[in-house]
Amino acid sequence: MRKSLIISMLAAAALVIVSATAQGQATDPWIGGWKTNLTKSTFSPGPIPKTAATITIESTSGGGIKVITDGTNVEGQLTHTEVIGVFDGKDNPIKGALVPTATNAFKRIDGRTVEIQSKVDGKPTVTTRAVVSADGKTMTLTQTGQNVQGQAIMNVIVLDKQ
Repeated sequence: MRKSLIISMLAAAALVIVSATAQGQATDPWIGGWKTNLTKSTFSPGPIPKTAATITIESTSGGGIKVITDGTNVEGQLTHTEVIGVFDGKDNPIKGALVPTATNAFKRIDGRTVEIQSKVDGKPTVTTRAVVSADGKTMTLTQTGQNVQGQAIMNVIVLDKQ
């Protein structure tokens, strides 16, 4: 009797954890489509992009996310990158990245904040802190570090929910 009660309690606890995880994924404020607001964003050292990039963030099984970014490079050519990862701080390859050895690692800070560590050849380059506003309509990306040319980066990129 006691063994079946313990098993029932464990099953109930597992159900609560799975349910809370599923609900958390459904309500993550960064899930959805976002577009760069170039008038509110700052790029140092620049240049400022000529067209606004779009970011689509989707939930994946296992509590992760898929981030799809579409934009243009400094020559005006279309770019498309995709990265899939979970919030475990481990490196994930970036499909379509300018540098083939580029990775991103995701870490959840709280319900509206995520930190992304970008690396090239395993070496940290740019750290991005993504914060979604309380009303869920704006996401601000604060980027610090160095680009692949070794220049210091200090970008504040504002995105509007689509």
